[in-house]
Amino acid sequence: MDAVLVGADRLGNIPDVLAEFGLTIRHHITGRDPKHQRSTQRLPGGTDVLILFTDFLGHNVMKAFREAARDSGIPVVACRRSVCALKQALEGCGAVKCAGCPGSKPTRH
Repeated sequence: MDAVLVGADRLGNIPDVLAEFGLTIRHHITGRDPKHQRSTQRLPGGTDVLILFTDFLGHNVMKAFREAARDSGIPVVACRRSVCALKQALEGCGAVKCAGCPGSKPTRH
């Protein structure tokens, strides 16, 4: 599955966590560019999930990307930019299952 990440300048160990869930990074957008705040956003084709790092994004940028995901029928995962927060969000979203736990049931929040 391919993920688009929005927020954060550096990803650190995030790609490793995504790999545990069978996700690869299709595109990473920092969200700092002013045009992200003013224009309607489009997600790249083939995107399976949108991940928003909320502690690095403004409200307008988040809103624009959420709307783009909704219009495309793509699930959105929002969390802080930390390994623990990302793991919890992915386990609880229901859109992604852990690659190492095929029989696990995702919880709903």
